[in-house]
Amino acid sequence: MGLNDTPSGERVHISFFGCTNVGKSSLINAFTSQDIAIVSSTKGTTTDPVKKSMELLPLGPVMITDTPGMDDTGELGALRMKKTIEVLNKTDIAILVTDAKRGLNKTDNTLIDLFNNNNIPYIIVYNKSDTLETIPVSDNDNNHNNSNNNIIYVSALTGFNINALKDLVATIRTSDENDKILIGDLVSEGDIVVLVVPIDKAAPKGRIILPQQQVIRDALDHGAIPVVCRDSELTVTLASLKATPKLVITDSQVFKKVESLIPKELPLTSFSILMARYKGNLMPSIQGINVLSSLKEGDRILISEGCTHHRQCGDIGSVKLPALIKKYTGITPDISFSSGQSFPDNLSDYKIIIHCGACMLTPRDARSRYKKAKKAGVPITNYGIAIAYMNGILQRSLEPLKVNDLTGTYLVT
Repeated sequence: MGLNDTPSGERVHISFFGCTNVGKSSLINAFTSQDIAIVSSTKGTTTDPVKKSMELLPLGPVMITDTPGMDDTGELGALRMKKTIEVLNKTDIAILVTDAKRGLNKTDNTLIDLFNNNNIPYIIVYNKSDTLETIPVSDNDNNHNNSNNNIIYVSALTGFNINALKDLVATIRTSDENDKILIGDLVSEGDIVVLVVPIDKAAPKGRIILPQQQVIRDALDHGAIPVVCRDSELTVTLASLKATPKLVITDSQVFKKVESLIPKELPLTSFSILMARYKGNLMPSIQGINVLSSLKEGDRILISEGCTHHRQCGDIGSVKLPALIKKYTGITPDISFSSGQSFPDNLSDYKIIIHCGACMLTPRDARSRYKKAKKAGVPITNYGIAIAYMNGILQRSLEPLKVNDLTGTYLVT
C-alpha cells in the first residue's frame, strides 16, 4: 500500500448480490468502466468474491465486490454461498441484482431479509431492462420491503441508467459516516500531541503502521501539532517542548515504559484504544477485560488480527502478548491465533478473545466479530486495553476518553 492509498478498512464497501446469471459481473464491469469480473453465459462463473477499489464521488474511495450466485447448488454451491454471506459482514451498501423480466424471487427476498436484519442500506437493480418492451416508471411491488424505495432499472448490455445507478449509490449515507472519531474531539487547534512510535524488528521497513498514520493525519486535520518520537527519545522530546502536550499516544507494546517516563498528570492513551473507539468497539472491549484475572490453567484464549503479515521473533500478537498473559496470570493458557479474514465460526470454547486494533477491517466487519463473540457468550477485548489492564494502567489510559474502566461507560463531566 502506498502512502497515498486508502486502505480497505477506510473505504465504503459496495457489494453486488443476486442469483446466478442475472448479470452481476456484467453490471459491475459497466459500473466501474473496467473488466474486473469474468463474464460468461455459463452458470456459476463467479466462484469467489471479486474485489476492486475505485473512487466514486461524492462517496470517495470505495471497494466494489462481486459475489457468487446465491442460488448455486451442491457442496461447492454451499461454499460459495458461505463466502457470499461473509461479504455481508463488511458491506456498507448492498446492490441486489435481479432479472428485470423475471422480477424478485425467493432467493432475492431472502437476501433482502439479510440486508434488513443487518441494517445494510440496499438498492434493488432490475438488470437486463433492454429485454422489456417498456421500462416501468415505478415499481408497485410491496414484497421487497425496501423502506428507502431505492429501485432502478438498468441494462449492463446497453449502458442504460448505469450513471443513474452510480448517482443513486452516491446518495446513500452509511451508518458509520458520523460515528468514527479518532482524536478530533480530544484536541484543539494548536495543541501538541506526542506520538510514541517504537521502531523494532516487527515494524514495517520504511514506513509506520496504519493507525499511527491515521492519528497523525487526524491531528493535522484538526490543527493540532503531532510530535513523533521513539520511546527511547521520549524523555528528551518532552524536555525540548516549551508547552505541555495535550495528550501522549503510545504504541501498546511500550505502554508500561511510556507510562513510567511521563508525568502522572499528563494524559496518556494508545493507538489501539483509539482504534477501538474509532471502530465502535470500545465499550465491549472494556467490559470483557476482567476475565483475564480469573483464567485457569489450560483455559483457551484466541488472539486475532484483522490483517496478515509475516510474524517475526518480536511480534506483538504471537510473542509479546502471550508472554505478558503468562506473566500476569501465572498460568499457561491454551492460546490460538487467527489472522486476516479467518475468524473462527465456533468461539464457544474460548474464555476470552483478544483482537488487534482492527485498522484493516471496516467498522461493520470489526463490529460483526464482536457481535459474534457476544452471541457465543465470550468476552472480547483488544490489544491496547488488555496490555494496559495487565500493566495496571487501564484507568489512566481511558481517562482522556472520559471512560470508566469498571463499568465501560462514559463519565459525565
